[in-house]
Amino acid sequence: MSDTADTEDNQDMLPSLVQQIVQRITAGEVPIKNIERELICPICKELFTHPLILPCQHSVCHKCVRELLLLNHEDSFDAGSECSLPGSPGPRSRVPSPSMERLDRLARSGSISSPGWRRGSVTPRVTTFPCPGCQHDVDLGERGMSMLFRNFTLESIVERYRQAARAAVAIMCNMCKPPQQEATKSCMDCKASYCNECFKFHHPWGTPKAQHEYVGPTMNFRPKVLMCPEHEMEKVNMYCEVCRRPVCHLCKLGGSHANHKVTSMSSAYKILKEKLSKSIHYLISKEDQVRTQISHLEVLINETEENGQVAECGAYEHFERLFQTLQERKSEMLNSIEQSRTRRLEQLRGQVEEYQGMLENSGLVGYAQEVLKETDQSCFVQTAKQLHTRIAKSTESLRTFHPAADPSFDEFVLETSREETMLKELCFGGVPEPPIIDLSRSHVYNEGLLCWQLAEDTLATDHQVLEYRRLGTEQDGDSRWRLTDRVYGPSTVVCDLEADSLYSFRVRSCRNSLYSPYSPEVTFHTPPAPAFGFLFNDNCGFSSERLALSRRRDSVESMAGMAFLLAAERVQTGSYMGLDYIIGDTGISQGRHYWAFRVEPHSYLVKVGVASDSKLLEWFHNPRDTSSPRYDHDSGHDSGSEDTCYDLSQPFTLLTVGMGKMFLPKASISAGSDHGDHSNRVLPMPQRIGVCLDYDAGRVYFYDADTMRCLYERQVDCSGTMYPAFGLMGSGKVHLEEFITEKRLSYM
Repeated sequence: MSDTADTEDNQDMLPSLVQQIVQRITAGEVPIKNIERELICPICKELFTHPLILPCQHSVCHKCVRELLLLNHEDSFDAGSECSLPGSPGPRSRVPSPSMERLDRLARSGSISSPGWRRGSVTPRVTTFPCPGCQHDVDLGERGMSMLFRNFTLESIVERYRQAARAAVAIMCNMCKPPQQEATKSCMDCKASYCNECFKFHHPWGTPKAQHEYVGPTMNFRPKVLMCPEHEMEKVNMYCEVCRRPVCHLCKLGGSHANHKVTSMSSAYKILKEKLSKSIHYLISKEDQVRTQISHLEVLINETEENGQVAECGAYEHFERLFQTLQERKSEMLNSIEQSRTRRLEQLRGQVEEYQGMLENSGLVGYAQEVLKETDQSCFVQTAKQLHTRIAKSTESLRTFHPAADPSFDEFVLETSREETMLKELCFGGVPEPPIIDLSRSHVYNEGLLCWQLAEDTLATDHQVLEYRRLGTEQDGDSRWRLTDRVYGPSTVVCDLEADSLYSFRVRSCRNSLYSPYSPEVTFHTPPAPAFGFLFNDNCGFSSERLALSRRRDSVESMAGMAFLLAAERVQTGSYMGLDYIIGDTGISQGRHYWAFRVEPHSYLVKVGVASDSKLLEWFHNPRDTSSPRYDHDSGHDSGSEDTCYDLSQPFTLLTVGMGKMFLPKASISAGSDHGDHSNRVLPMPQRIGVCLDYDAGRVYFYDADTMRCLYERQVDCSGTMYPAFGLMGSGKVHLEEFITEKRLSYM
């Protein structure tokens, strides 16, 4: 009772809540200028002008999308191609935007879907660019910009903001002759503003114009009805929950949204408005908490600024001391080199002077020649003795020539590689932050792929060390942690894990011989058998008309194409459209094998399991367009006849999943349960489904691949080669696990 009353109170409160918010804005309690940052285009940093909604739900100005495409692909076109289209600006030029009628007309004709492209040009149209908000690639497809919706709601808010910003400037009547009067109304059909007299004159009673929709004075005239960008004459009346955008009935019937789950526009409006109103009410109710958190954040900002300045001063002082020490050592080195250079130059120059004296008519030789002219014997003997000693010494030095000094300065060459390495490895931080193991990207089979993330503001680390141990083996004394080799990246592979075992993993970082604390431990349960690698087979029985296979052959999607519509004409009451089968490209003839995959939650009907080669040939060669579900008891459909012959060993087993559920056969329920109670047979569809085939024992198992809980098992006839088998009907999509396809792709 209380829950019902609370729900009714909430529903009654939502409209009044929205009115209160509008009244607060109108009354000036919430100035519209406070939301200015929500109205700024992330590219031009100006108020939005004719904003378009990208597939990622971010909005960008119309002209900015065009310029983005030009900037991304300007190298693909010649200089004149940008000017070949009317209204096409250059890559970085800004021109006044043309009227929206002309823009819409150009968009519908596709002439601006790829700026810079000319009709007849051999350059292919490329319409992909990164979203400035989330950096995800946005692919506009063949229709280009014409596939994007205008964000009329955002346009209205921007117009109200502009009006509030220029409140002193009135909107004038478009029909008055000078002097113009201030407008009191704007007609959304005529797209013009009027004063009272002009409005009465142009909208007389008893004429169709009297029925026009009018609002207060405005400069924003938007269409009364939102039209589909892919089908110009159709109104949008549904909402695609997969693409999160409005669509028309033609989009759902045979367009790009044929396989997607859609809901009525009124239902989507009610749900989204209720969610938004509840979120706004929650934020308003938590205003005191938000203000407290803002105050706390402001304190943290001040502390960050102060601590940053202290750290900056400390680092400056440390580096100044290092610079001072290096400067002192530099001065000592340069002084030693200068002194050695001066000494060696003096020695070499003295030796040069000595050898110049040996030349004729100069120096020692010239002096000796003059002494020989002495005729007085006693005087000659007195002088010649000392002169002969000097000449003998010069003669000896001439015979054994050696430079007085070594010109090389090898003793002053510095070897600083060790010091440079020490400087590069200089630690500026303390103990590194522990990494966090990423559960979404980590998968464990007989080999484990473990991925982790470092803190965003952490410094670079030298390496990581992963440790793991097998749980539940304490009695065997084998619960010790095992270390992997040093890992110089964000992931590693652990080999030789035991099947059907529980393992715990942890990782830590190392920087300058300092280890971080361990990351929180995470546990994974290994499958009951080694991983079986395969890709989807695009040859055997594959229907390209109704199945779309990815380029890597690791995912398949069922499409409701033209062949499906033509076949539907022949369907009568009690008949059905057949399954489209696809199998793995590798068969199993012995041993135990395990594989895993994901089924999209929006899938209508998907059969998963195994089938023998003989049964597959029967399925692929039987006409299936209008056969009855009970035509064959092993048709692969959950018609009830399969359950009757459950005890029989069939050469196939297929389990039904779809619409977010997994359906178990009746025979898998205990004998004492009510077979008419379908709730016992319906389980929530796991995010990842695992299949294990024991070929030798002739048994197949189905698992929740995240928890490794066995959901269903049964006997299967393994008399031939068994293949992973999948059947799709209606909208559906299956993705093989990356670990399953990785080894196959590495050899292709």
